[in-house]
Amino acid sequence: MTEDTELIPQELNLRHKTRVLEIRFSDDEFYSLPCEYLRVFSPAADARAAAERDELIVGKEDVNIEQINPVGSYAVQFVFDDGHDTGVYSWSTLKQLGKQQTQNWQSYLDKCQARGVVRQEPDPDKPMAIKILYFVTLPKQLGREAEDVQVPASVRDVTSLLEFLKHRGQRWQEALSASEMTITVNKQFAKMDTRLEDGDEVALVPVARI
Repeated sequence: MTEDTELIPQELNLRHKTRVLEIRFSDDEFYSLPCEYLRVFSPAADARAAAERDELIVGKEDVNIEQINPVGSYAVQFVFDDGHDTGVYSWSTLKQLGKQQTQNWQSYLDKCQARGVVRQEPDPDKPMAIKILYFVTLPKQLGREAEDVQVPASVRDVTSLLEFLKHRGQRWQEALSASEMTITVNKQFAKMDTRLEDGDEVALVPVARI
């Protein structure tokens, strides 16, 4: 596999509610890049000039990406909701930002602390509201067709959601373990490691065994 081929993303997903861009490259390297991080380390000329002057881009804790525009076959342009839209992020730039994320971000936090900049960190323990739809045999087994559930911070993907529901009691354990399950998140087919966000709609559809 050539380097160019390895730089082509196989997946590029924006988790708008949690403000995270997920990217998986052809060599299976996977990165989860917060929008704040992408904004602070924008490759735009004005951001590079600020970095050369040792200036910090601050106050971007809640920044989000409104739009992703392809630039040829080698890059994307992010339109941020603070109006910044001049950065073109090549695949190699995104991969480098992923590889160097830990050290880049720690350096940024150190500079913020040294200059007295106080960031408003998101609450990692904040619970999420998930709407769950039950189909086929589940409504009869569980006594409901749908419900809104407040899930703890430990529930962050489909696997942990199912485990959370199974711990409700024996009938839940039996109903959710008895057959294969087709699962959708926001009406898109999902895998067990599909991440969940606050406000997501999850549908559980048992698959009949022949």
